[in-house]
Amino acid sequence: MMDALVVFIVAFFIALLATPACRWLALRTGAVAIPGERSVHREPMPYLGGLAIAAGFAGAVLVAGRGDFPWFTVLSGGLFILLLGIVDDVVSLRPWVKLLGQLVGAAVLYFGGVQVGYITNPLGGLFLLGWLALPITLAWVVGVINVVNLSDGLDGLAAGISSIAGLTLLYVAWQQGQPGVALAAAALSGSTLGFLPYNFNPARIFMGDGGSMFIGYVLAAIAMQGTLKSTAAIALLIPFLALGLPMFDAFFSVLRRAANGRPIYEADGGHLHHRLLRLGMTQRQVVISMYMGSLLLGSSAALMTALDPRHGGLLMITVVGLMIAIGKKVGILEIKQEKDIKH
Repeated sequence: MMDALVVFIVAFFIALLATPACRWLALRTGAVAIPGERSVHREPMPYLGGLAIAAGFAGAVLVAGRGDFPWFTVLSGGLFILLLGIVDDVVSLRPWVKLLGQLVGAAVLYFGGVQVGYITNPLGGLFLLGWLALPITLAWVVGVINVVNLSDGLDGLAAGISSIAGLTLLYVAWQQGQPGVALAAAALSGSTLGFLPYNFNPARIFMGDGGSMFIGYVLAAIAMQGTLKSTAAIALLIPFLALGLPMFDAFFSVLRRAANGRPIYEADGGHLHHRLLRLGMTQRQVVISMYMGSLLLGSSAALMTALDPRHGGLLMITVVGLMIAIGKKVGILEIKQEKDIKH
């Protein structure tokens, strides 16, 4: 655990020190988000923060060493995804081009040996996926990338939620005796927390699509190399709980857009944070409330490591029921058209 702490601290301080430099670079090169009709911010904002997060992760990788984690595969694919996101920030790629790039990045993981090769049978044994391993791996990676990307709607929201998810996976990996996975989770959570002081409201820099996609990519890889490779059936639920809040929000966003006949990639104003803002909460109150929700879900995921499948399943049902009840209360389950709002 001490090694993970060292990696976390290294990642934190590299990201903390690199973020002002990335802000300066963004301002010098014109890599800024111009406020639009759907924007929460009213002044141009630099958005190369993803570079600082990636720098923190990469620097921590050098400290961690090779170990039992496929660092080169994850880092090379992650840097490709980071570049893809930065290009999208600058020139607004067509959705199909962006999706194709994400699939290429996911394929780097699959062919590098980071994949969902089997699913644990709750009744005992394993289901080998065979040829299904490729589409399931691609779907998982692309899904998590976009879940994190969609959560980047308010200052500090995606960075904070991702930090909590990373720390949850760190704890679970440590409990399950997976030191390499724990080091990777420590590197990611350290770098996102190092970036957070500059991104929390009022933000001085955005992570951009490059940052959110990089975080989602690495989180997907950590889960595949960690809990999704566990032979414990209950471990399958852990990454879904660790990322429960943005996954829940993304799921209903897809349903809402499909019900309204809109492309699922088209932005709208029906996300959970938009709903909470309409209830009169400030940006900070919304973000802190969603942090608390993520901490609750992360704690539930950590608790699952000590439960048998039956009790773990009951916990999952309880948590999902609670999320649905809260979602109904704030109106996120409604599928009527919403006025667009953008970060």
